[in-house]
Amino acid sequence: MTKKNVTFADIAAYTGFSKTTISRYFNNPDSITVENQEKIANALEILNYKENKLARVMANGKTEMVGVIIPNLYMHYYSDMLNHIISTYEKYGYKFIVFAGNEDAEVERQYIQELLAYKTEGLIILSHTLSSKELSEYHIPIVTIEREDEYVCSVNTDNYMGGMQAATILAKSGCDILIHANADFPSNIPAYGRIQGFQDFCKANGFKHRILIRDFGDSFEENNVEIAKLLQEIEEAYSEKKVGIFMPNDTHANILLNCMIRKYGMLPERYKIVGFDNSPVSREAVIPITTVGQQIDKIAQEAVELLLLQINERKKRRPKPLSAPIHKVLTPVLIRRETTK
Repeated sequence: MTKKNVTFADIAAYTGFSKTTISRYFNNPDSITVENQEKIANALEILNYKENKLARVMANGKTEMVGVIIPNLYMHYYSDMLNHIISTYEKYGYKFIVFAGNEDAEVERQYIQELLAYKTEGLIILSHTLSSKELSEYHIPIVTIEREDEYVCSVNTDNYMGGMQAATILAKSGCDILIHANADFPSNIPAYGRIQGFQDFCKANGFKHRILIRDFGDSFEENNVEIAKLLQEIEEAYSEKKVGIFMPNDTHANILLNCMIRKYGMLPERYKIVGFDNSPVSREAVIPITTVGQQIDKIAQEAVELLLLQINERKKRRPKPLSAPIHKVLTPVLIRRETTK
């Protein structure tokens, strides 16, 4: 015989409360006394109540779902950040729908429309494709991470300090030339700070340096090809020099390291490498990579908390929207490993 699902009417009959009070317990528990909350909670356990999430969503319109849009999953930074974002479920109870945008604006707009159709309560955006102005026009709580953020709330790393830290450690390693390779970012993208910080340190301290702007491509295979070309260019220009190379992230630093090991069977003493992010690949590389560590766990935590601040404000009877976007900036931490020793 099929077991009957326990309903609000069953709980009301068992506890002696009205169905309205039972509904308030699920949708606004603070509106009833702690004593009555405990009575209802005990009843749910005794009756073996199984919550119908779909019915609850239909009743109050709150899905407890957050959308996440990332550029891709092959970059270790994004996969590590996503892991930390998802792990906040245990603390906050929000679930996540994830899309990889692959730098296609129209596709990302379709993703957002899909998320809105599912009554997603907020968005966390790591993709650079859509401007913050366009994102703000969706009128939904949004937090961005490490991207242009003029019109929306954000959590970023102090990339300028990170660039200075990378240049400092390479300078202390006794390099003759310091090189930073990166993409061609506009100045309003946080990652541009890595270029500026690196360059300012070198100029201020009289170190010979170069900034090599490159399009590394949109896949792991393209990255491999372009970084192999980068290494060849550096070797041709500085064959007799001790070279310090600051790569834009740990994934690219690891590819460069692998290129050198395939060619020489080791990391030549005259090369020093620094990555950025402190993603798992920097620790697990065949030679652990010195990196400027973003506090990825804290960034994920701050991003979710900042998003919930906006979501919870909307649930109030008289919500007060933010007067201006909130921007949080975390300090990077230099982590020295084998590639600069």
